Amino acid sequence: MRVTRVTVLALLLAAAALAQAPNDPFPTPIQATEGVIRVRFVEFASIPDVGGEAARMMLLVDEPGTRRLFVNDMRGPLYTVSYDGRTVTPYLDINAAAWGVSVQSSGRERGFQSFAVHPQFNQRGAPGFGKLYTWSDTTNTAPPPDFMPGGGNNTHDTVLLEWTAKNPAAAAYNGGPPRELLRLEQPFANHNAGHMSFNPLASPGSADFGLLYFSVADGGSGGDPLNLAQNLGSPFGKILRIDPVGSTSANRKYGVPAGNPFVGTPGALGEIYAYGVRNPQRFGWDPRNGSLFIADIGQNIVEELSVARAGANLGWNTWEGSFGFISREAVDLTKRRADPGVTYPVAEYGQLDRLLQENSAVTGVHVYRRDTIPQLANLVLFGDFPSGEIFYVHADTLPAGGQDGIRRILLNDGGTSKTFLQVIQEKNVKQGKKPTARADLRFGGGSDGRVFLLNKHDGTIRLLVPDANASR
Repeated sequence: MRVTRVTVLALLLAAAALAQAPNDPFPTPIQATEGVIRVRFVEFASIPDVGGEAARMMLLVDEPGTRRLFVNDMRGPLYTVSYDGRTVTPYLDINAAAWGVSVQSSGRERGFQSFAVHPQFNQRGAPGFGKLYTWSDTTNTAPPPDFMPGGGNNTHDTVLLEWTAKNPAAAAYNGGPPRELLRLEQPFANHNAGHMSFNPLASPGSADFGLLYFSVADGGSGGDPLNLAQNLGSPFGKILRIDPVGSTSANRKYGVPAGNPFVGTPGALGEIYAYGVRNPQRFGWDPRNGSLFIADIGQNIVEELSVARAGANLGWNTWEGSFGFISREAVDLTKRRADPGVTYPVAEYGQLDRLLQENSAVTGVHVYRRDTIPQLANLVLFGDFPSGEIFYVHADTLPAGGQDGIRRILLNDGGTSKTFLQVIQEKNVKQGKKPTARADLRFGGGSDGRVFLLNKHDGTIRLLVPDANASR
C-alpha cells in the first residue's frame, strides 16, 4: 500500500483521538437486571420553588428533640418538615441580607452545601443548646481566611458558621447573627465544600460525642494541580473533625480534638481526620459497627465508595480509585492497589458504564440496618447523582473494590420499575415543566431509620416504604 500524506495524517489523527479517549478499567458493565431490588416509594413532602425554579435540595436530617426534619436549598433557605410530611416551614434563610453571608450559588457546585444540628440542640443548659452549623460558599471575601490554598484564582470563600437559636422548638430561627468558626479561600470555582455531620452513633460522654465532621474537596480545577489532597499541612482534600464549641484551634474559634490522628505531628493540621480525597460530597456511618463510608467523586474515570478510619489516606491524587492516576484521560491499568499504606475503595465504578450518563458522580451514603423494608436490610445504599441510578452493596460482605459487587435498586411505581430520573421526569411533566436530564440524587435519613430521596428538579421529597410484593 502506498503511504500518502493523507494516510499519515489520518493515522496521526486517529492516534490522537485514541489517546484522548478515557481508558476504562471496568469493561464488564454493572449488571442491569441481575440482583435488582425493587422498592416502593411515596411522595412525602414538597419544598417551595425559589424564583420559579425547583428547590436545589442537598441534605435532609432528623432532629429528634423537636420531632422535625431539616432540609436545605443550595440557594440559602433551610426548612423544617413535620414527621408526617404535611407541614413545611421556612426556618432560616442564610442568604438573607441581614446576615451578610452572601451565598455564592451560581453554577452546579457552589452554594449552601451542608448543615448539621448539634446533638444537644434541644437540651437547655448544654454547650450545644440551640446550635446548628452551616457550610456554605460565599461571595463575601472581605474577612481574612484561616486557610489559603497557596495558588489558584481566589474565586470565592467557603465559610463554616454557627447559629444559636434562643428557642430551638420555635417555628423559625429566633437567634442572632452567626458566629464564624473558620474560612477557606477557594482557588477554583469547582470542588468546594462537601458534607457535614455529627456522628449519630456517639452517645453523651463518649469521645466522639459533639464532634463535627465535614469534608473539604481538593480545591478544584482538575487533577489537584496544587497538590493539596496529600499535603497534611492543608485542609483541602480532607475529612476534618473539630469540636465546634471548643477553643483550642489556631484562631481560638473551635476546638481541635486531642484524639485526632495528626495532633502533634509536625507540619500537619490537627483538624484532619482522613485525607487523600478529591470531592467527597457525602459520607455516612454504619449504625451497627460505626464504619464511616465516604463517597468520593472521581476525575474522569473512577467513582469510589470507601471506608475511612482515623488517619486513613484514600490516595488521591496519586490514585484514582484502585488505579494509579495519570491524567484526566487515563489511569494506570497495570498499577492497581499497590500501596499498602492507602485505603482503597470497597466499591467503585467506571464513568463509562452504560447505565450512566456523561459526567457521572457518586453520591450517598445510607447504611440500612432495619427490617422495615426487608429487601434493603443490611445493605449500603449509594448512587450516581446525575443519572439517578441507585446502587447497593452488602454491608456485611463488602466487596474488595471494583464494580462486580454493585447491584441496582429500581423504584416500584404502581407495579412498573423505574429509575429515579424517570420518576422525576414524569413529575416534571405533571408540573408543566420540561423534563430534566439529570436527577441530582441525594439521600436523607429520618426517624426510625426512614430513607428519603432528594433531588434538585421537582421539589419533591420521596420516602422509601415497605412493599409486601417486593422482590430481592
